[in-house]
Amino acid sequence: MLQVARLAARLLGDSTPLVAQFLQTQLGPEGAGRDRDGRPDLYYSIFALAGLQALDSELPLSNLRSHLASYESGENLDLVHLGALARCWGVAGLQHLPAGRAAEILTRIESHRAADGGYDAMPGAEYGNAYGCFVALGAYQDLGMAQPSPLRMVQCLKFLETEDGAWANTRKLKVGSTNATAAAVTLLRQLDLPVHPRVGDWLLARAHPRGGFLAMPAAPMPDLLSTATTLHALAALEVPISSALKERCLDFVDSLWTNRGGFHGHWADDELDAEYTFYGLLALGHLSL
Repeated sequence: MLQVARLAARLLGDSTPLVAQFLQTQLGPEGAGRDRDGRPDLYYSIFALAGLQALDSELPLSNLRSHLASYESGENLDLVHLGALARCWGVAGLQHLPAGRAAEILTRIESHRAADGGYDAMPGAEYGNAYGCFVALGAYQDLGMAQPSPLRMVQCLKFLETEDGAWANTRKLKVGSTNATAAAVTLLRQLDLPVHPRVGDWLLARAHPRGGFLAMPAAPMPDLLSTATTLHALAALEVPISSALKERCLDFVDSLWTNRGGFHGHWADDELDAEYTFYGLLALGHLSL
């Protein structure tokens, strides 16, 4: 994702420094990202840091390392924030991790492994979900270690397939969701496993007439997260999008950008944050190709 987000500057042009300046405002003095209430948060940190990396901006790595060290092995963190801790250490430099700390973090990640081989927010769950699997595999990659028994995770994904040719985040749903499908596609391609061509058709069908992509078939409007992840999944599947759809998506992304440098998440969103700003960069990166 980061490699593609770096391409966003092609379309941002002279506005690139403005976006970088906004992302800098999303970092606190300890080097961590801020949530929408202005509090330091590991989850928002990954987007602020990745956005600044994509725009070749300086990162406060020394302060960040001290902040990350305060979490130790993430004893009090949930699965999402454990994954974020791993991702942030990947940015801060794994050589600065205390000996054995990466393995400790991944042991906590593995405690979220479900009985079906996937991962869930609740330790000891019977079934995993697509997002949990995405977080877990990313944590192993960020910390430079191999995930144990990845095919068990793939078996979990098999039970998340939906009747309409996509994936849902939980079992026994008849209609797929865009972000669960994009996560499943990304995971399978990361593991060099095939994906049925109909998945690309399903994702393309989520395109909104005014640009962008819907989070699910019945969603009332497109959003930037779904748009960025759909474009990323389509690229992984090597499914091209038409020039007309690309133009509509560019218009959609532009409609969410502000002269403060950040991106809104959708048309009804009044706030700006690092997460959606990074997804804006990711979408622009794909649309620049």
